[in-house]
Amino acid sequence: MGACDELREAAYQNPYLQYMYSYPHKTAYRPLENLSLKEYAPLFAGGGHGLYLHIPFCETKCGYCNLFSVAGEDAAADRYLDAVERQCRQYAALLKPYGAEFSEAVIGGGTPFFLTGAQMERMFDLLDTYFCFHADRGLIIETAPNQTTAEKLAVIRRAGAVRVSMGVQSFSDRELAVLGRRHDAARAMEALALLKSFDFPCVNVDFIYGIPGQTAESLCASLSKALSYEPDEIFLYPLYVKHGAGLVRKGVVPDPAAAYAQYLCAGRFLRENGFRQDSMRRFVRGSGKRAFSECGFGTSLALGCGGRSYAGNLHFCSPYAITRKDCLLRLDEYENTDDFTRITHGIVLSEEEIRRRYVIRHLLICPGLERVRYRQRFHSDVTDDFPVLKDWMECGFVQETEFLFLTKEGLGLSDYLGPQLISPRVGAAMREWEEGHEGTHDFVPRQSEKL
Repeated sequence: MGACDELREAAYQNPYLQYMYSYPHKTAYRPLENLSLKEYAPLFAGGGHGLYLHIPFCETKCGYCNLFSVAGEDAAADRYLDAVERQCRQYAALLKPYGAEFSEAVIGGGTPFFLTGAQMERMFDLLDTYFCFHADRGLIIETAPNQTTAEKLAVIRRAGAVRVSMGVQSFSDRELAVLGRRHDAARAMEALALLKSFDFPCVNVDFIYGIPGQTAESLCASLSKALSYEPDEIFLYPLYVKHGAGLVRKGVVPDPAAAYAQYLCAGRFLRENGFRQDSMRRFVRGSGKRAFSECGFGTSLALGCGGRSYAGNLHFCSPYAITRKDCLLRLDEYENTDDFTRITHGIVLSEEEIRRRYVIRHLLICPGLERVRYRQRFHSDVTDDFPVLKDWMECGFVQETEFLFLTKEGLGLSDYLGPQLISPRVGAAMREWEEGHEGTHDFVPRQSEKL
């Protein structure tokens, strides 16, 4: 068996190792000492920065969720926003001398629509009071079917939302029950119709594949139903069942072969129905190619507990937490913070890690990594720095024009190929975290939940 055959066999045995949405993963972060945002504030001079606000509250913790979120904390939202306001005030005072202007604001969670309409109004007022935004800022926000109401949609429209993402996950009630979702298909359709009626510039719908009992046919049936609402984007996420998630307690183990077959069918279905594929997960309505957008060097400031900030070679956030116990502990620490400018947890990237981040951030999304630009940035050739790319080119996972880009087969194997680019140092830190949290979960479904 040749080297390419061995690589292909390993990749198809389990294509789903790690979702590389950012690098390094938060589990590689560690305590930091004697660091302050004051030292990094000059990096936020002028315009072009991102602002992220994390709303960690949800109606329930879904069975697959390994994000920073807590359920059943309705009374905590006002107290949380009080802490966010204190953080805003301190950050604004620190950034004012540098004329920081933000071009994008992202509200994630959790479920931002968990807030009441009045709380959402306050949330946007805090952002506009303490931070300066470009006139054409992009405001992006997430929602869920049960929390989507006309009142709240009107609030975000007044705030200038340009992209709204709804986590539907499936239009099959049986599949939704397996995932531990609280909405049913009828409610998801009602909410999506309401969302579309507000005519936002971009509406995205999220779906999950690889759900136990799901088939390629049932997945494509959900996608067909979604297309009847004419979304602008669709994201397809493979089901991951990791530490801290409720499905771990139930012993759910996804079938990677079945998931990959569903991915192939769904991708073909969406492409045949007028969507271009920009990454393993992202499908966008329309033809043509995605314009190149260099990333990996941008500055972004996070507000709230659970979001991460990027300032040069420094990435920082609160310690990674999934379980209710750990999330509530982090929330309590956040709400009782006196000095939000102190940086106590994160990672300082070496030059090598910056290169790895750059490759990962570009190679896994179209149009790919521009070799000339890489050389201009790092004064070396990317295939010399990362010889594994030559192996992938030989095996047909990567091609080269003016860009190095994943082929159709390579895109489908992104969650196998991407993790191969993790450095030994970061990989060891992630494994250490995993070993220290093995078997941790505290997901207890409510009596009304169908699991």
